[in-house]
Amino acid sequence: MYNWYEVKKERAILVGVVHPGQNQKIVREHLDELALLSDTAGLEVIERQIQERRHVDATYYIGKGKAKHIAERVSECQADIIVFDDELSPGQARNLERLTGVRVLDRSNIILDIFARRAKTREARTQVELAQLQYLLPRLTRMWTHLSRQTGNAGVGLRGPGEKQLELDRRIIGKQISRLADDLAKIEKQRSIRRQHRDTCFRVALLGYTNVGKSTLLNALTDSSVFVEDRLFATLDSTVRRLPTDDDQKILLIDTVGFIRKLPHHLVASFRSTLAETQDADLLLHVIDISSSQFREQIQAVAQVMQDLEIDQKPVLYVFNKIDRVNGDVDMAAIRDEFSPCIMISAERNIFVDELRRTIQRYAAEHVIELEISLPIQQQRNIANIYKIATVLQRTYDDEFVHFRIQVQPERMDQLKAMMQSADSTEPR
Repeated sequence: MYNWYEVKKERAILVGVVHPGQNQKIVREHLDELALLSDTAGLEVIERQIQERRHVDATYYIGKGKAKHIAERVSECQADIIVFDDELSPGQARNLERLTGVRVLDRSNIILDIFARRAKTREARTQVELAQLQYLLPRLTRMWTHLSRQTGNAGVGLRGPGEKQLELDRRIIGKQISRLADDLAKIEKQRSIRRQHRDTCFRVALLGYTNVGKSTLLNALTDSSVFVEDRLFATLDSTVRRLPTDDDQKILLIDTVGFIRKLPHHLVASFRSTLAETQDADLLLHVIDISSSQFREQIQAVAQVMQDLEIDQKPVLYVFNKIDRVNGDVDMAAIRDEFSPCIMISAERNIFVDELRRTIQRYAAEHVIELEISLPIQQQRNIANIYKIATVLQRTYDDEFVHFRIQVQPERMDQLKAMMQSADSTEPR
């Protein structure tokens, strides 16, 4: 019996290109990842095609002969979509669609579609919509079949200034982009205010390739229940949790969106407000799936995004996850020597997670200065400011002074000294 509620998946042919300096094995692994992306986007992958090219073909990207071959395969396999692992120009996609008779997408299309499906919060939806429109704007020409129609000739009541429909569409999308950018600026201002309340905490950002287990690790370290799914981009919004410690250290863990190879630059730009959490972090935990055969390439992909975000100079602790899935061919000792400092764990099976927790606490302890200060009891404003600048461990009173034992981050020492000097009180000792 036919299930009317079952949605028929669109059938996709994947296309990869071997460029000079690459080998087919790498491209096949890239297509494996594209297949996972396509599955996450709701496509059924029915075939893969690989083409070696010395130069990219300006008209069809893969050359006319290979394009005709794929058009024949589309007809024989009854495919609905062709997905390229590389980004296509608007003209190349348009020419391929005319030749094959089906929609032609590239890797960026698929990633943007997944982000649109996964976006739940207002911020994530705004970020994704902005990235989609920025991606769409230069591709409008292939979206319309009525480009030659003039609004000035549209009939009674519909006459306009005589612009082409394409120009009108570009103007509308341009206004939408401006509106969304303004909305994101407001959201970023609100997020910045929230971050100010966490200034006295030691902040640890979890980053890494998508689906390496960051959210699972966050749950293991903080006993939380953040959503976890064995799919790409299960987490889009940053999540903040406090790390439980025996000595009441204020340590925050921040889970962020996963990165991926060839992440669309519009998406990186749109998600800057979310990724700004990593810019304020004191320590970066670069989580890596050591069971992946491509983990080195994934490390490089993450490093590139870190460079784009200008956070590549921050302290990094490499966390190699999923050691329970590693086969005997992996030389763990060599990896430890190559990536230092690092720690090997399994977040899912809670292997060496306590050791990682102690390592984070040690980093936090090394990052703060503990000292004692005293303020005249009548200086209530400065007493209140102490809580904004530092973490108060102890507070005692006598007849004239309030005595504090505090922890302060090194970069806040100048601010503390300036406040103490303005208060005409005892210098930190």
